Amino acid sequence: MKIAVIANGAWYLFNFRRALMNELLRAGHDVVAISPPDRYVEALRAEGFEHVALLLAPSGTNPLVELVTLLRLRRTLKQGGYALALTFTPKINLYTGLALHGLGIAHIPNVSGLGRTFVHDSWLTILVKRLYVVAFRSAQWVLFQNEDDRAEFLRLKLVDPKRTGRLPGSGVDLEHFSPRAEQTVRKDRLIILFIGRVIADKGINEFVEAARTVRRLQPRIEFQILGPLDTANPSIISPALFDEWVRSGVVRYLGVSDDVRPAIAEADCVALPSYREGVPRSLLEAAAMAKPCITTDVPGCRDVVDDGRNGWLCAARSAASLADAILKFVRMPEAARHEMGRRGRLKVEREFSERIVLDTYLGLIERFDSGCRGSSASGTSSTQREE
Repeated sequence: MKIAVIANGAWYLFNFRRALMNELLRAGHDVVAISPPDRYVEALRAEGFEHVALLLAPSGTNPLVELVTLLRLRRTLKQGGYALALTFTPKINLYTGLALHGLGIAHIPNVSGLGRTFVHDSWLTILVKRLYVVAFRSAQWVLFQNEDDRAEFLRLKLVDPKRTGRLPGSGVDLEHFSPRAEQTVRKDRLIILFIGRVIADKGINEFVEAARTVRRLQPRIEFQILGPLDTANPSIISPALFDEWVRSGVVRYLGVSDDVRPAIAEADCVALPSYREGVPRSLLEAAAMAKPCITTDVPGCRDVVDDGRNGWLCAARSAASLADAILKFVRMPEAARHEMGRRGRLKVEREFSERIVLDTYLGLIERFDSGCRGSSASGTSSTQREE
């Protein structure tokens, strides 16, 4: 079966969906990556995947430009001879669902968070919700990464409940992300690490303000940031402001890395004060490496952290609440912090293994493939959905 795997960047596909794509190849499927091009295109090709470039502005809202993007995507899918499209990231989920109408190509979108339109109410929110109804109407299944998002879609009647399912995020490779015997050996300071895009919606303003508060009380605490400045995102942090944060010494910037494990191993705790997530990969990876996590009590984030057991939950958009949670962690005995990390590793092993995600996709695709073969034998449409 020829399968298109589509997202808003080759970076995303390489870092978050490469294991799935390799699993599909091993199962005998023809897998094509479709995304806006970036420097990870060559990395995908080196893994043996064909890549088709898609021109897309991830945060664009110009109606004419977006219509052209939609038509280009439809043409790409129509000409590719695909039987199935697996889609990821909000805009790609929406646009692919719209583009596929009438093409006879099956669709399995993965809702990994609801995007900015569900965080910030506007006229665009109303429009997008209506478009979701149309886009997901013909989807074979709609997979959600947390129950809050699934419940919201069902409450708004955006999807058919019979065709929804739940995944544990994108899963985490438990062998690749595992505790290191040598991690966190220093005694002179504690490190609180933020991993993610440096944008307001990830709670970076609250992280920096909490850092100021905590460092006034506990100067030995070091706050680190690992991740890119996303200058194309509407909730951008200006480079000038970010430079001021770093120059003032309130945070230390580690830059960008394809391998976050050394930074996690060095840290004592990973903090992500995001406003809303699917299931945050950074927290899964940190917990898999037996690191306690501090995050907000919002959809997606609270799925990873059991308050007081493998980390702490704080209020969203509140630097004071985040600072309180960090101070709770800092004041814990070292043995208690290690026990908190151990519980996090066990939770990830039980609930968030990458194997769960891969087996779910393989099972759904096998059901769809079997349905296609049965439909072909009986002369019915190959895109008929199972009930």
